[in-house]
Amino acid sequence: MAEVQEREPATGSRWTRLFEEGSAQMRDLLGGKGAGLAEMSRIGLPVPPGFTITTEACLEYFRQERRFPDRLMDEVREKLRVIEQRTGKKFGAVKNPLLLSVRSGAKFSMPGMMDTVLNLGSNNATIEGLARGTNDTRSAYDSYRRFIQMFGNVVLGVKHERFEEALAGLKQARGVKQDVELTAQDLQELIKDYRRIVTEATGADFPDDPVKQLENAVRAVFESWNTPRAVSYRTYHKIPHDLGTAVNIQTMVFGNMGPTSGTGVAFTRNPATGEKILYGEYLLNAQGEDVVAGTRTPRPIAELAEEQPEAHQELQRIADLLERHYRDVQDIEFTIERSKLYMLQTRAGKRTAQAAVKIAVDMAHEGVIRQDEALLRVDANEFEKILHRQVDPAAPKTVLGRGLAASPGAAQGAVVFDADVAAERGRAGEKVILVRTETNPNDVHGMLVAQGILTGRGGMTSHAAIVARGIGAPAVVGAESLRIDEGARQFSGDGKTIREGDVITIDGNTGEVILGAMPLVEPRLGGHVEEFLTWADEVRTLGVRANADYPEDARKAREFGAEGIGLCRTEYMFTKEERQPTYLEMIMAETEQERRTALARLEPLQKEDFKGLFREMVGWPVIIRLFDPPLHEFLPPLHQLVEEITRIELTGKESDWLAKERDRLAIPAKDPGRLERLRALRRRVQELQEVNPMLGLRGCRLGILYPEINEMQVRAILLAAIEMKRDDGLDVIPEIMIPLVGHVNELRVVHEQLSRIAEQLVRESGVQIKYMFGTMIELPRAALVADQIAELAEFFSYGTNDLTQTVFGFSRDDAQAKFLTRYVERGILPEDPFRVLDRDGVGKMMQIGTELGKKTRPNLEVGICGEHGGDPSSVEFCHQIGLDYVSCSAFRVPIARLAAAQARLRESVKVARDV
Repeated sequence: MAEVQEREPATGSRWTRLFEEGSAQMRDLLGGKGAGLAEMSRIGLPVPPGFTITTEACLEYFRQERRFPDRLMDEVREKLRVIEQRTGKKFGAVKNPLLLSVRSGAKFSMPGMMDTVLNLGSNNATIEGLARGTNDTRSAYDSYRRFIQMFGNVVLGVKHERFEEALAGLKQARGVKQDVELTAQDLQELIKDYRRIVTEATGADFPDDPVKQLENAVRAVFESWNTPRAVSYRTYHKIPHDLGTAVNIQTMVFGNMGPTSGTGVAFTRNPATGEKILYGEYLLNAQGEDVVAGTRTPRPIAELAEEQPEAHQELQRIADLLERHYRDVQDIEFTIERSKLYMLQTRAGKRTAQAAVKIAVDMAHEGVIRQDEALLRVDANEFEKILHRQVDPAAPKTVLGRGLAASPGAAQGAVVFDADVAAERGRAGEKVILVRTETNPNDVHGMLVAQGILTGRGGMTSHAAIVARGIGAPAVVGAESLRIDEGARQFSGDGKTIREGDVITIDGNTGEVILGAMPLVEPRLGGHVEEFLTWADEVRTLGVRANADYPEDARKAREFGAEGIGLCRTEYMFTKEERQPTYLEMIMAETEQERRTALARLEPLQKEDFKGLFREMVGWPVIIRLFDPPLHEFLPPLHQLVEEITRIELTGKESDWLAKERDRLAIPAKDPGRLERLRALRRRVQELQEVNPMLGLRGCRLGILYPEINEMQVRAILLAAIEMKRDDGLDVIPEIMIPLVGHVNELRVVHEQLSRIAEQLVRESGVQIKYMFGTMIELPRAALVADQIAELAEFFSYGTNDLTQTVFGFSRDDAQAKFLTRYVERGILPEDPFRVLDRDGVGKMMQIGTELGKKTRPNLEVGICGEHGGDPSSVEFCHQIGLDYVSCSAFRVPIARLAAAQARLRESVKVARDV
């Protein structure tokens, strides 16, 4: 963006700035909206005159216990005099009155979260003057009724629905459907009703003094910073709560002055797809809130070229200028007053992840930005939203209706018609689709947890569409063919009635609303996304592997660019139905020989499992963790066995549970064998039961007590690798991980036992393969004595899920269910440490362990295999402390690839700055 010389504010202006006294660089002080208005003013665009009350004034207001800072209103009056001189209008005058818009504007965009008042300064006298001055009585009274409704709701706290009910009643009485069909006389009658509603609701007359109106509106905007919906939005989007909001006070321009006037919202490129085309919506004879409120269906911006060709041409010119000036996609708001275009806002356009990638790649190709800038333009946290599922195109479907495809992806769930219900059921783990006639900011808490959003009204820039795109939720809006009855909690379409709790699928890619739960297709990378990630791969130095337990997982991981497997959890391989009886036999064995007999039958199956993984990862390392969980996890709960034994002893009858589990548990159908087997299972569960199994007999401890389990797995791993090289000529790189080591002597016992087997297999086969033994660092002690452990371990893999538990002393499932959410909400912890790596505690352990380990073994391979490996902040930290790779679930591999590249780029910028 071109540098612009800032003007000094007028003498004595501490709390306010005229638009031309600011610049785009002053977002902290002026908020995003104010900074945009300032920049557009300074580069000569048609911006109605105005000024901004700074965020500092808002913060001071709260510091002074909700009192205006000293001289704030004096400065406001001074700035109003400047605007009066420039416009030739006077605030509060009967002749040629100046009306104002009062709009919030925080540093970071928070669409719909805070408050706006338009047409401020309206009263019976000024509106009559406006009507005479514009020779448009209807427009003047339309502006007045809008002002009473907005001021009454935002400032005086009168419920929005009361005004809407009055408006709907009048339209019904007049036999019209649209607001624009009401006459000036109708609107005068409506104004009387609106004023009566305010008096009934507040016990006082509607305020007519323009100065008092302005004071109260500024106060309301300040207060809107701390409304529950704004706080929830900031918490969800991780926006700091101590920024405050600016207040933008601007000369009103009127889009409701008939067919040559209008208002709209436009993006310089399509925010859903990234296509390079002016994209947006507008309405003629309307004011700004009409476009996003959904009360009228807006028209595509392309149609403006036919209705207002000169205004459309000027809008296109300004859009191109703003995109070049800011070097980014812009989201602009405009009003046309009697064919003259005015700009009311510009800001970086919110866009879907798909669009963000395409725009970044296209702008790099166009020479607008560099490749490294393109990589930094896409939020890695948002990148996973590119991996949206789609409805299986081959599946038959019953389409209930169609709307606008407002936010991509497909979602299925039970229909709910209330945001509170959606929030309650969604947080309980149920998949829900929130269905509303139209959404508003009070619905955000339900939208955040819903799988998808469906509305009957609204356009691509409606509240529902904007919020859905922001949170990455599929959305279909403006589905006017559906009849939504929120009161009856049902909607109908295509002759069918869907009630609350019924399951539907919405397709945010096509706009279809489909009956039932449709099969969904997982996404694939390609096109702009693949090119973008190739750029990331060229930059990053941190490797990216995947956690994969089955060949299909490994295949998907490779499709997403994984460079090997960072964690294969072998215990999952035993859960296949046909293996469970043999596996159970091994657990139930009372002697080593019995265990070895069962394991001998499992070994060839394990070998084939590993071959499947190796085939997908030829030439890439595959880390295989030896058996880790406690054995009792694979047995029935003790209480279930006790209940079943008691039931059979008393009644001779068994439960449905036993009928279902009979084959897996190898339980005879009749007694005495049935009871004998159940009692044997009960004894074994009692023998293996632990008070705290997470810290009990598992990991390497299990391998020390039952070495035959590890021995079988190592034989299966190495025989698979040997046979693939010998028979198929394929090079594979197995890395064998010994879990839960806390003391070097534990590792020594297991390592000596297994390395002998490995050496013998290689020697006897005559096939040379590359393999390593290493360990998972998941206990604090292991990190603190990593120099000793590295004498034997050839690689470290940080198991950050368990390491977080042991560093914090948290039980993950209990903590997340009981108190972690409240800790984050109250600021006790900045993030859930199981989602975002705790750098100060867990991270410090990792840093200590890495430094100590590499001191002993300089070529030590070090990585991370917890789900933190797919979290961008955690990936950045892994890069900073010198890890070799991160590993995460397959679908987060692209995120890790981008995050690793961004970490390298940010590091380069920091180094350059320091030099």
